[in-house]
Amino acid sequence: MIKTDTINTKEFFENVSKKRVLSEERELLLSKVVKEISRLYKKDNHINVNFICTHNSRRSQLGQVWSYFAADYFQLNVDAFSGGTEVTAFHRNTVKTLKEVGFLFSVQEFSHVNPVYEIKFKNSKKTLLGFSKIFDHEINASPYVVITTCNSADENCPFIPDAEARFHLPFVDPKYSDGTDEQSDVYMNTNIEVASEVYYIFSKLKESLN
Repeated sequence: MIKTDTINTKEFFENVSKKRVLSEERELLLSKVVKEISRLYKKDNHINVNFICTHNSRRSQLGQVWSYFAADYFQLNVDAFSGGTEVTAFHRNTVKTLKEVGFLFSVQEFSHVNPVYEIKFKNSKKTLLGFSKIFDHEINASPYVVITTCNSADENCPFIPDAEARFHLPFVDPKYSDGTDEQSDVYMNTNIEVASEVYYIFSKLKESLN
């Protein structure tokens, strides 16, 4: 487990990229994502990426937030979005694990059901709006590359009209730990997994453009 009490977002991002060991199968999948994103990026010097999971509550939100950070870190013209097949909320445990690694959250629109957060990090040039939404919400600029992060989203979204490409990159849902003593560690492990794979994608994209 990476300690996060004194670590900032940049340090966390760099550390997880060094410590995560990818399986051969996972690295092959990530390489395919990089290859297609690179091809599309070179057409317009820009790309949109939309992380989709059923509830747009945990894994897809982590994918969007870390891609938002990675675009700034690697100085790439990538806009990150997220969505679901139904609306719930940006889960409080997801917010908590991101705050633990330096992301700053402020409530822009209060709601007991689905609050809208303004998200930023130290020295960020722009902010990100975080809330649960359907994948084709108007805030999600299209066309975009779709990355589904849970099996049910992949199964329930057989066709997405605005997708330039689509990849299935599942992560274990940390929801199973909610309300248990393991909750913080489980969410942090998912945070680490998503951050490290976003680092891989963006670092390889940067290399392909140089």
